[in-house]
Amino acid sequence: MTGGTGGTGGTGGTVLAHGIGGQADLPISLELAVSGAVAALVVSFTVLVVAWRQPRYDGKPVTGRAVWSWLDRLVSSSAFRVGARVLGLVLAAYTVAVAVAGQDALTNPFFGIFFVWWWVGLVFASALLGPVWRAISPVRTLNAGIARLAGSDPDAGLLPWPERLGYWPAAVGLYAFVWFELAYEYPTELGSVRFWCAVYVGAMLVGGAVFGNRFYEHGDPFEVFSSLIAKLSPWARDEEGRLVLRSPLANLSTTAPQPGLVAVVGVLFGSTAFDSFRESTFWVRFYQDASIGKVYLDNVALLVFVVLAGGLFALGSALTPSAEGLARRELPRLYAHSIIPIILGYFVAHYLTLFVDVGTQTLARASDPFGKGWDILGTAAVEPSYWFSYHPQVLATIKVLAVVVGHVVAAVAAHDRALTLLPKRDQVTGQLSLLVVMVAFTAGGLMLLFSA
Repeated sequence: MTGGTGGTGGTGGTVLAHGIGGQADLPISLELAVSGAVAALVVSFTVLVVAWRQPRYDGKPVTGRAVWSWLDRLVSSSAFRVGARVLGLVLAAYTVAVAVAGQDALTNPFFGIFFVWWWVGLVFASALLGPVWRAISPVRTLNAGIARLAGSDPDAGLLPWPERLGYWPAAVGLYAFVWFELAYEYPTELGSVRFWCAVYVGAMLVGGAVFGNRFYEHGDPFEVFSSLIAKLSPWARDEEGRLVLRSPLANLSTTAPQPGLVAVVGVLFGSTAFDSFRESTFWVRFYQDASIGKVYLDNVALLVFVVLAGGLFALGSALTPSAEGLARRELPRLYAHSIIPIILGYFVAHYLTLFVDVGTQTLARASDPFGKGWDILGTAAVEPSYWFSYHPQVLATIKVLAVVVGHVVAAVAAHDRALTLLPKRDQVTGQLSLLVVMVAFTAGGLMLLFSA
């Protein structure tokens, strides 16, 4: 799986590497690719400074182009919301069934559902459709059912949500997932994955009972992740509640600067970078020659990458001047929304082939959930095409473009926010520390992606 196979494990003998295109498959040299990406970022910043002198998104009302009336009525209807909840429950029930009664082997579709569909597929779906997990979340549905049986309000809970906690619970939950995926010793043992899921469901139901649905908005790692990525989707609700098409940059600017937001983006960006690093020749040779076990080294390295990613961004943000009355410690979370495009770009670059190939493989195995020779979905004969295996230059180019576009969009979002936060006299030089961090992320990210 993503981290579960260490990049070289397999299900049924199939290699599950995250990406097939590497440095040798680039149509240009890695050095030239990195130089071009950095140049694109610097040129973008220069153009922004010259041509973008007033904030275009910050503090602006939610407006957009109205969609077809039938589409607005459809997605706003109770039937649509109920249908989404039922779909979530059906998918959850199927997942529980294969987790409990499925074979204790990597051919069990449960592994693909957990590591690929849930983790990677949810990101792609949210970028295209909006906050998918909020709409189908089975833990939200179960909490609502339990609350109604108890005669209580699922929105209220027993206690109000402590605002000072912000997204910190989600950051902890996300780190628990990436740790299990990338640094735990037995991530592809059926019992281990079942236990992780049981703990997740238990924590979500307890949190929802105590704090109501506000808990899911801040404490469910998958809902927070999905909702943040959904800020890059073209869908939004205007101030009158109508569905509109809107610039993803405008949506991105509405990200709430809650406490813990920097930790969330640090976990997501740092863990993806570590996932590339741990497949590099340097790291493989290092742990092979080390006297310390690989699991211990992976745990330390994962934590270092996450802290480094969040710390560098926080430092670059805090070094920017701030308007009078705004403490520097508040700046990192006010700029943190700009890292979301980078995270999406790295997910595309790092997990595209995993999602296409292993996701297809999982669909085929889902037709025979218990290894009985069934074909209940009619997909048992579906096989991955491994198209990128035969077109590695295309994949390598997609990787570079995803990273570069993610950083350029991030630079635009950071610049627009800076125009509202920086004093007038510092609106050019004040952004240099953030630019340095973006350049470091761009160069380092590309080198990691193509070092495997």
